[in-house]
Amino acid sequence: MVWILILVAYWLVVNWIAFTALGYDKSLAVTGLRRMPETHLLILAILGGSVGAFAGRQHFRHKTRKQPFSTQLQIIAMLQTGILAGLVIAFAPIG
Repeated sequence: MVWILILVAYWLVVNWIAFTALGYDKSLAVTGLRRMPETHLLILAILGGSVGAFAGRQHFRHKTRKQPFSTQLQIIAMLQTGILAGLVIAFAPIG
């Protein structure tokens, strides 16, 4: 049971980091300073922060139409959803 709490804590932290990274990158864009590489934002999504990345995009209105970033983020989220669904099905109690 402890491992579930650890996974939830990790998920919350990585999503918070992804959310704030989108906000930070938006502030850099507004001020005209050097931006964060998109690969860094996508790596945060791959590490489990796709929900935070989508929330940050919406909240900060940042990279909402940027291609190929938007497509890559959607693919990451779909893969994570499929993996999560597979795990739930695999470990769900029968009957």
